[in-house]
Amino acid sequence: MQFVSVRVISNDVARLAGFYEQATGLAARWPAEQFAELVGPSCTLAIGSAQTMALFSAGAAVPESNRTAILEFLVEDVDREYERLTSLAAAPEIVQKPTTMPWGNRSLLFRDPDGNLVNFFTPLTEDARARLAR
Repeated sequence: MQFVSVRVISNDVARLAGFYEQATGLAARWPAEQFAELVGPSCTLAIGSAQTMALFSAGAAVPESNRTAILEFLVEDVDREYERLTSLAAAPEIVQKPTTMPWGNRSLLFRDPDGNLVNFFTPLTEDARARLAR
């Protein structure tokens, strides 16, 4: 089995895809008007409109209601990313400024325009880097 993507359901796919393009530097591709993908080297962030849920099970996913999952991105320098993100015209809501965590990562936690939590992190310790080795 291979884990390949995370899909977020949104009422405004273009707005959310545009946010992630700015946040990650990845260009969104659009297989359909209601569906965008940001393909990274290790995983894909898919963004689907609420209307696409009718193809699966209507109401199974509700936009802007996530309070459990965190989308995590490995970055080279969390502090530099913090400065970059906070200087954007549409800067995200910062939940936690860059902080070194007990497990060896330096993390920045913020919300995307739909309220989903996003963690940009950099492993600082040898143990933290080793956990990411594949």
